[in-house]
Amino acid sequence: MAFRLITGLRAGLVAAAGVLALGLGVAADPASAQAKLDAKYTATLAGLPIGKGSWVLNLDEDAYTSTMSGGTSGLVKLFAGGHGTSTVRGVWAGDRSVGSVYSSEIKTKRKTDRVDITVESGRIKDFKVSPPVDDEQDRVPITDAEKRGVTDPMTGSMIHVPVGDLLSPGVCKRTLPLFDGRYRYNLKLTFKRMETVKAAKGYAGAAVVCSVLFAPVAGFVPDRSAIKYLVAMRDAEVWLVPVQGTRMLVPFRVEVPTPLGTGALEAREFIVTPRPVKAAIKRGKT
Repeated sequence: MAFRLITGLRAGLVAAAGVLALGLGVAADPASAQAKLDAKYTATLAGLPIGKGSWVLNLDEDAYTSTMSGGTSGLVKLFAGGHGTSTVRGVWAGDRSVGSVYSSEIKTKRKTDRVDITVESGRIKDFKVSPPVDDEQDRVPITDAEKRGVTDPMTGSMIHVPVGDLLSPGVCKRTLPLFDGRYRYNLKLTFKRMETVKAAKGYAGAAVVCSVLFAPVAGFVPDRSAIKYLVAMRDAEVWLVPVQGTRMLVPFRVEVPTPLGTGALEAREFIVTPRPVKAAIKRGKT
């Protein structure tokens, strides 16, 4: 259970904050989206540390790559040891992502769970899950129509603000259609408040806090207690901060209420290395 919470929080980093590409991929300003983010996160439950994770994100003029990993730590590791890694690589065209290849693998003492997804122009071209999803009669089927206008969880974790203030309430006014290989669902964001955050290393400044509502679409069994809990949940939050040198926002903190207390994933290091627009200069752009 503890490891599932960590991987859920890690997914929350990717999905709960996945929070915003409007399902057609992430938009990017090619002239300003060149930077590298190195972040380290700590997972807690009711204030107690239960895991650690890291995120490396590279934003270039016409492509992006992202790798996230995490696992249990401390006493929790003795009872529910495990480790998870997610990666994505994608291509920009104009002002959005037109293709991505996503993979996620979670290993515990009992099993290995793997998901692979290929997205082209907001459409799921191919996906594989192992172990396969149970063929239950009550499971809502994922149709071809529901594989269109969606994004993978990691691409969805990057939020583009094309113009104006990067840290405004309007950032939260959107819904993200996501597909994680097993479930098709929407995350609806609304503005909640502004906060000030400070990592031990790196970013210190303002954060936009968005509430997150979960709405299942397909791939789920309606009577499952976990689904009912997620649908009823009203206190989930994602705290978004800018990636210096770009028009992107990414999660600094994610909070999810659980029956055992608040689960949280928060950056303790958030270091951005901006890169000059070398590619643009080489192509003769100004």
